[in-house]
Amino acid sequence: MTARNILPLALLGSTALAVVLPSAGHAAGFVDDAKVTLGLRNYYFNRNFLNHTNNDQSQAAEWTQSFILDARSGFTQGTVGFGLDALGLLSLKLDGGRGTTGSQLLPVHDDGYAADEFGRLAVAAKARFSKTELKVGEWFAVLPILRADDGRSLPQTFQGAQITSSEIDGLNLYGGQFWKNSQRNDASREDMSFGGVEGDDFNFGGGEYRFNGNNSMLGVWHARLEDVYKQSFAQLTHSQPVGDWVLGANLGYFDGKEEGAAKAGELDNKVYQGSLNAKTGNNSFTLSYQRLSGDTKFLRIDGASGGSLVNDGFTASFDAPEERSWQLRHDYNFAGLGIPGLTLMNRYTSGSNIHTGGRTDAEEWARESELAYTIQEGSLKNLSIRWRNSSVRRDVGTDADENRLIINYPLSIL
Repeated sequence: MTARNILPLALLGSTALAVVLPSAGHAAGFVDDAKVTLGLRNYYFNRNFLNHTNNDQSQAAEWTQSFILDARSGFTQGTVGFGLDALGLLSLKLDGGRGTTGSQLLPVHDDGYAADEFGRLAVAAKARFSKTELKVGEWFAVLPILRADDGRSLPQTFQGAQITSSEIDGLNLYGGQFWKNSQRNDASREDMSFGGVEGDDFNFGGGEYRFNGNNSMLGVWHARLEDVYKQSFAQLTHSQPVGDWVLGANLGYFDGKEEGAAKAGELDNKVYQGSLNAKTGNNSFTLSYQRLSGDTKFLRIDGASGGSLVNDGFTASFDAPEERSWQLRHDYNFAGLGIPGLTLMNRYTSGSNIHTGGRTDAEEWARESELAYTIQEGSLKNLSIRWRNSSVRRDVGTDADENRLIINYPLSIL
């Protein structure tokens, strides 16, 4: 989407607003509960490849300035309330040449050059009855079996329909279908796919039940990318205060197979995972273990985040066939030293027993750090600066050292 496309897209949003809003007499909740923010995101990415040949690209380095307009209405008054959500997304290239593409900050043209700008408008209509909500359109969807990725210039969005019900206390039920995918570095809307193999619709259903004073959660999900794969996911989380400590656990199991016409061939993937966390004062310690079984890598829609995996990180998800990985992580909040808003995260993840590239014993490891500061007061309140520094080493694949500098400034408009 170019800058000259913004006006017609804005008119489209206004038309959709007129359709959803039935009359001024019912509009109080629609307007009074509305929230509009403009996120300014400046993103610099530099990844140096260490084991490249003379014919290979030595680095991926790009720099963008992005604008993320997030407008969410309330619901109109009445037994059934109606509303409208819209995401206006635009990213501009500040730097990046033909020989440094691949950061996934920007789309890449057929001539090898990164786009000067890209973006799109995502609009979703919504309706609410009691504690049940229906949403139809395009938005940033985050579900355990389908997580939109927001790790670059612009967030990934999916186009579809979803119903969410919370009629029973502690129980949330979900169901729906997505049919189009706009990846984080793409302005177009493509069919849902896995490994480049297009399927039909992505159907899903699930439920999460919170109990034990909201300290425990049991979740069960099932999804199908028609004619490609089917996947089930069960999860149990728990948090428990013990003296000056808060102890937590996150246990999960994925089971995936081919589905229908099996356009991607026979698929077989299982993931067993667990994460234990302990917090005290300004320190948090996490130990995670993740084991894959079967001949296939972790099943997820192309471009989607691997955030449901306990060992997912900035540079790798440790999700290769048969891979076993563990992670040790430490987080520190400098508020304990009188610097509120400053945090530091360090983690080390090691993977082994990888079946890839003709090997059955390949290994990889990643070291990742993030130093972040959020301004606490004044005219720049809530502006955040993040520096991410990472190194990844692999027996099969590319070794790399990486730096990212991300500046986010959310402006509240309404």
